[in-house]
Amino acid sequence: MKTTYTNIKQLAGIQENKTVKKLSGKEMSVLNTIEDAYLHTENGYITGFGKMAELSKSLIQQEIDCSGKIVLPAWCDSHTHLVFAGTRETEFVDRISGLTYEEIAARGGGIINSAKRLQSSTEEELYQAAWARLEEIKSHGTGAVEIKSGYGLSLDAELKILRVIKRLKVDSDLTIKATFLGAHAVPPEFKGNKEGYLDMLIHEVLPIIHQEGLADYIDIFCETNYFSVADAERIMEAGTNFGLQSKIHVNQFTSIGGIQAGIKHNALSLDHLEVMTDQDIADLHHSETMPTALPSCSFFLKIPFAPVRKMIDEGLAIALATDYNPGSTPSGKIPFVISLACIYQRLTPEEAINAVTLNSAYAMGISDTHGSITVGKKANLIITKEISSYNYIPYAFGGNHIESVVLG
Repeated sequence: MKTTYTNIKQLAGIQENKTVKKLSGKEMSVLNTIEDAYLHTENGYITGFGKMAELSKSLIQQEIDCSGKIVLPAWCDSHTHLVFAGTRETEFVDRISGLTYEEIAARGGGIINSAKRLQSSTEEELYQAAWARLEEIKSHGTGAVEIKSGYGLSLDAELKILRVIKRLKVDSDLTIKATFLGAHAVPPEFKGNKEGYLDMLIHEVLPIIHQEGLADYIDIFCETNYFSVADAERIMEAGTNFGLQSKIHVNQFTSIGGIQAGIKHNALSLDHLEVMTDQDIADLHHSETMPTALPSCSFFLKIPFAPVRKMIDEGLAIALATDYNPGSTPSGKIPFVISLACIYQRLTPEEAINAVTLNSAYAMGISDTHGSITVGKKANLIITKEISSYNYIPYAFGGNHIESVVLG
């Protein structure tokens, strides 16, 4: 059955050519749009679009009237930790009282706290909680999401997370990518033996992940007091041996060479980037990796925002994602990310929307099929409520201006 969306106030996020995989620099400031438009879809794919004045009524089989509404490609969230057990609002209060993220972690909070809760949760409990989160982010426009492990920190618990993600892939209509982030922190039982923990991840966990097809990517938290550049290179090399491309956490608190290591190992994305040197930015020009900023994390932890305005002005591509997790970003709402990027990082709405659609699809390895209004791509669509323009989405922050989400 062919469905035609008619009388669309603005059809935004158009790319005429599927060969456009990402947008860089000044390209990001252009959000191709047709006013008073129609869109054809069939069997879950986009088959045509144009101005209403050019629509042949004889081609309409099923019509959906979008008068007064904006149609956009569904958001792609390329960095989340959506499978977790319990919340950490007590640590939120601790931060209000003056403790830093690092001080909370040193007291047994942070990632270690989440790992303890997850290890005692059943797979079914994790699945049901994650399913509710998926439905929530879908209601705010997300049609594709990357989900990392990393809150297990043991062989059994990391595999449990990845098996939950595999179930979600089958059951959900969202497009889901899975990332193995066993090297998120060193668990207490390996205190003083980081090498032993990495050995376990590489020699015991990775073979099972490969055998069961549990991950698409591999990740590591490359940061002072967590894992070194040498550790990151070791994990990325091990991932490559098992067919897993890298997506790594870098430069959240310090710049220690993680950017350069990720480029060297052809990482698909380098994520966080709150602390960037001029050399880090210059080196990114010589790679195909996608720099990915997580403004909700900066907002919640009150740490610097990634200097994405400078990076775009210097010609780089930028993706934005939520970092949805229980400790540093307990929100998976992309519209809020768009607002933060506009307000605190001085991106235009066009740049921010491109960053959470086509560029974030690139950071997930799915820009061939997602992230833009393009003939032949999946019909993953957002239909807004009746709003004045797409600029209203970041302007009226905190509200949900999406009426429906169509996924394939």
